[in-house]
Amino acid sequence: MTKQANHLIHEKSPYLLQHAYNPVNWYPWNDEAFTKAKEEDKPIFLSIGYSTCHWCHVMEHESFEDEDVATYLNEHFISIKVDREERPDIDTVYMSICQALTGQGGWPLTIFMTPTQQAFYAGTYFPKTSRYGRPGFLDVLKTIDFNWNHHRAKVTDITKKIESHFKDLEGIETEGDSLSMAIIQNGVNQLKQSYDPRFGGFGTAPKFPTPHKLMFLLRYDEQTKDKSVQD
Repeated sequence: MTKQANHLIHEKSPYLLQHAYNPVNWYPWNDEAFTKAKEEDKPIFLSIGYSTCHWCHVMEHESFEDEDVATYLNEHFISIKVDREERPDIDTVYMSICQALTGQGGWPLTIFMTPTQQAFYAGTYFPKTSRYGRPGFLDVLKTIDFNWNHHRAKVTDITKKIESHFKDLEGIETEGDSLSMAIIQNGVNQLKQSYDPRFGGFGTAPKFPTPHKLMFLLRYDEQTKDKSVQD
């Protein structure tokens, strides 16, 4: 059976073209997608990744190539694919929201938002069915759809809280350019507690590269010569 191309077929990004024959009716980030979402009163599923991202390919194979997932997405959502290497500006905005909502980030970046681009749910990789301590992607889709249609006021309240949070951050004034040693030490202690001495990295699987954590520890080591972080 010949596969049918979606709206990504005319894009230049190799990452987007990789998804051009998914059964998901992907749109690139453009006015057509947002207009359609407004006209049909559907939430937007935004997926951000890049071509060499391992878990991006895993989620594509498990969910975006799956007919059941694609059928549900196409019926209840407007789906947008973004290449973070092509649009780092979009990635930066929604990664900040994901980190604020979940305390972590990574790719694929999974965002659900209103047709006016206001995010109300965020995450990273979701397996098709629940495992790794993560909810299944189909379960997430059904929950989002239910809340969108039956608890719209709750969705609106979340978007307002996110907007207020970032406005508050913009208004914070820092005194000087340096952090206190107590704050730095607290950060170091948290990283020590989450470090995996057996397999490396921080936290539990699935893990994503976090070079900023290593850079922070290297700078801390250079200044303090703390042997506990050298190990």
